[in-house]
Amino acid sequence: MIQIDLLPVTDNDTVFLQRLYVSTRQQEMAMAGLAADQATAFLHSQFNAQRLHYRQYYPQAQCDVISCDGVPAGRLYVDRSGDEIRIVDIALLPEYRGRGIGSRLLQGILAEAREAGLAVSLHVDKLNPALHWYRRLGFVTLEERGMYDFMRYSSAGSDESITIEHAG
Repeated sequence: MIQIDLLPVTDNDTVFLQRLYVSTRQQEMAMAGLAADQATAFLHSQFNAQRLHYRQYYPQAQCDVISCDGVPAGRLYVDRSGDEIRIVDIALLPEYRGRGIGSRLLQGILAEAREAGLAVSLHVDKLNPALHWYRRLGFVTLEERGMYDFMRYSSAGSDESITIEHAG
């Protein structure tokens, strides 16, 4: 089984996080037909805008690099400052997707929420394949917000308990 650790994001992680962000938007950029250098410049500016947005709207979020067997594989940003747990962002490099890593992490958050009696919410792009994954985990769409669905975890989800190590 893959060892998953959550390591607090540091300034040293910026290059990795930028590469991860680019990997999540490659298909979209291919469809846009931009030249490689144009796509890279655009995605770097979008990465910076997203970071600023997260810092402004989720200043207390726990921002972690997902490490799999000691190798940076993704990111998980979770805000626990309100009356619910908000999954701000979860992303994995392509080679780590579909291996159960995201499900293990989300099951841990859902178990934490059930224990605390809190809801779990997130936003997901309507075209993101993860939308179906969230539904399988028990999230339901509460509201459509433009190109995003605002979803909340329904207590009908799995009761499996997962423990993820927080390092740092």
